[in-house]
Amino acid sequence: MTDLLKVSDLKLRYPSKKLRGFSPEILRGISLTIAPGETLGLVGESGSGKTTLGRAVLGLAKPTSGSIHFDGRDITHLSGRERRPLARDIQVVFQDPYTSLNPALQIADILSEPLIAQGVDPQEARRSVTDLLDRVGMPRNAAERYPREFSGGQRQRVAIARALALKPRLIVCDEPVSALDLTTQAKALELFIELQQQTGVSYLFITHDLSVVRHISHRVAVMYKGELVETGPTRDVTTHPTNNYTQNLLLAAPTADPDRQRDRREARRRLRESADSGLSAGVT
Repeated sequence: MTDLLKVSDLKLRYPSKKLRGFSPEILRGISLTIAPGETLGLVGESGSGKTTLGRAVLGLAKPTSGSIHFDGRDITHLSGRERRPLARDIQVVFQDPYTSLNPALQIADILSEPLIAQGVDPQEARRSVTDLLDRVGMPRNAAERYPREFSGGQRQRVAIARALALKPRLIVCDEPVSALDLTTQAKALELFIELQQQTGVSYLFITHDLSVVRHISHRVAVMYKGELVETGPTRDVTTHPTNNYTQNLLLAAPTADPDRQRDRREARRRLRESADSGLSAGVT
């Protein structure tokens, strides 16, 4: 099967006036693939570079070297005008469902806007709104209301509906459930899975939480300081991780069982001590 997305040896650093040149490398030779209908969970702590990678795929950050291919086409250095047609195929769902929705627009306008921008007749675009709301489990009367009238989980459903409006083949999901409470988070994840089964869309699912990627992803890629340190099937990476950093992420995942949480803290302490002793002995 041909890869839908292929990222090869991608490196990126931002221009820096303070440093009179460029920042240190944020992405340091990233290579990954996503197949049609697949979810790749990209996991790492804040500052690992995972959001920057998502921005590079979306054309919002310019790589310094390497390549990004979508459906066999090199999209690494496309101009804004050249990328505009790609909006039909590549969409995004951001972390904060409120700031990503224009508070001055009604939901119907928010959902029809991307369709109109792609040349769809405004009346036809408005007729599509009802179907989009149905698809994400929102009431039809939501169309005439404003984002502020909904809960965080409902606003995220609207954001997902907007991403689906153009029937994309890939959605970059940048921490899309981290701002939600656990119950709403679980419902949102089920919605992502259901929509993938219905449409065959692929996800690059960016998160800091291994428990989230365990639930939604087919494969997992773990980032640390701009590099991929471990990749593999979700079951393998989230059950028997081989990299110390991945093991720490797994142990850091919260649990409702206080005894298990205490055991995890102790395991993390031992892991850090082991890593520290290895470094002091000159082991890299």
